[in-house]
Amino acid sequence: MFTIPNQSSVPRAYTQFTSDSEGSRMVASSNRDRLVDCMEELVKYSIVMRPHFHLFGDRFSEREERRRKQEEEENKVVILEHGSKSSVVNGSS
Repeated sequence: MFTIPNQSSVPRAYTQFTSDSEGSRMVASSNRDRLVDCMEELVKYSIVMRPHFHLFGDRFSEREERRRKQEEEENKVVILEHGSKSSVVNGSS
């Protein structure tokens, strides 16, 4: 995760927009300017980090979950193989 240092909140945001008939856009104000600044920073950061996106999708918890599932599958195969060998040894098929 990352944080953009220039975060913004808009007090009483529901009062900061034009009517639907006017396009429901944010009213020109310092709040709007600050919000646009934040969005520009987010876009720039996204562009800079795009080549490294794979690093953000590789999480420890997800690797552990994949490892556990793989172990479970391997254990199932071993159990099935062991069970079928027992059947052959006992004379059943």
